[in-house]
Amino acid sequence: MTIPQQPIFYAIIMLLAGLGIPVMAALNGGLGAKLQNPMLAATILFGVGLIASLGLLIAFNGFSISPQKTPIAFSSYLGGLFIVFYIFSITWIAPKFGVGNAVIFVLLGQIISVAIIDHFSLMGAIHHPISLQRAAGLILMSVGVFLAIRRF
Repeated sequence: MTIPQQPIFYAIIMLLAGLGIPVMAALNGGLGAKLQNPMLAATILFGVGLIASLGLLIAFNGFSISPQKTPIAFSSYLGGLFIVFYIFSITWIAPKFGVGNAVIFVLLGQIISVAIIDHFSLMGAIHHPISLQRAAGLILMSVGVFLAIRRF
């Protein structure tokens, strides 16, 4: 098994992606506040992201598309709508609510969503049923989210 196939490699990459979410929220929220236009800031973020994505596509894969043996469901293309909602909402809300508060509630939403998606194997996800141990972990994580934002 090569390094990019090791679970620890996947965990590190996703940890880095997770570390980037609050940074992106703070940067884009600040841009939206300075521009006094969160929608413009979000659109700029998508423009920069499009350029970066195209660069990576060209560098690693090119534009070739392999013929699919099975049809692709229309819903498979709708993931972009969720990122648009996330970026627009975090850019608008973070400067008013706080980056930490905003991202922590995003985390809570992710915890709930991942439990449902994995339990029911939705959208082709690997089946991970909600066992008693997993339910306890999800509850503890949720309590942790609320403790992290509570102001004493």
